[in-house]
Amino acid sequence: MLPPPTPADRARRGTRPPRPDDERLNLRSSIPFFLCHLIPLLGFVTGFHVRDFVLLAVLYWVRLFFITAGYHRYFAHRSYRLGRAAQFVMAFGGTMAAQKGPLWWAANHRTHHQHADTRDDVHSPIRGFWWSHVGWILCDRSGATDLDRIRDFAKYPELRFLNKHDWIGPWALGVVSYLIAGWSGVVVGFFGSTVLLWHATFLVNSLAHVFGRRRYLTPDTSRNSLLIAVLTGGEGWHNNHHYYQASARQGFYWWEIDPVFAMLRVLSFVGIVSELRTPPRAVRDARPEPSPFDAGLVRARLERARDMLECERQRECDRELREHLRNALAATDDVLRTTRMRR
Repeated sequence: MLPPPTPADRARRGTRPPRPDDERLNLRSSIPFFLCHLIPLLGFVTGFHVRDFVLLAVLYWVRLFFITAGYHRYFAHRSYRLGRAAQFVMAFGGTMAAQKGPLWWAANHRTHHQHADTRDDVHSPIRGFWWSHVGWILCDRSGATDLDRIRDFAKYPELRFLNKHDWIGPWALGVVSYLIAGWSGVVVGFFGSTVLLWHATFLVNSLAHVFGRRRYLTPDTSRNSLLIAVLTGGEGWHNNHHYYQASARQGFYWWEIDPVFAMLRVLSFVGIVSELRTPPRAVRDARPEPSPFDAGLVRARLERARDMLECERQRECDRELREHLRNALAATDDVLRTTRMRR
């Protein structure tokens, strides 16, 4: 029989384990990020013009394509092929979104898929919504690029150059914005679209693991969301994506809008893109057998419970509870493994 909880246990219950120093907000290095959110307010000084909002919309959607089609579907997942020149253009276009370099972005995303919704996931919501949305970027842990995880693209010197000098793209675009629309074009068109694109991209890491429907049984909390798909050009079909990551098409059915994939098909017609991967029909139409619970969601909750128990001082009851959690995690893994074998 477990001993009764002490006052310290009751105080600790419901809290998260303390984060390591390299996972805490680095306020100094995060200042530019927070300032970028305030710069669009300077539009009240420069004035707002129609051309500024046109520029905002153009920069949002163009850079969204480079992030979703380039950084995500190409560099992270290799779901289609590009020639070397087109590959460079896709990488440079991605840097203009001010989301760091292509190798950094893709390496972290590959880590996310390998450890989705576990303690080793770089941005799982089981560690808190803020962490998954933006907290993981603003700490020191995510600063370096794991080149070993992205060796297939790190072998190209031009990509390593862009990854090291990822400031060139956004600064160049800022200058172009000024030449097109003056200072109001910079503060509203460039910075406004940059901030909006940041949070649209971040929603896939955070809200797409919290809000939406689950068509497939995956070992994580990924969900499909029409709202996020609209905001991100098709990236909101996140449960589809986690189920079959190799696909360049994330909206598996005709009613699941995926304009980024449509654009990739257009580029394939003119020979820029080749070998576009899509889910085989048998894979797409597979459904999990009826079950009283979703093993993927249960597993994520168990991971969160285990994460909450990782404190400096543990009582015997905590160790016993961790053993039960390990057994429960093993059981859900067996369910998920059996499902994958039937696929």
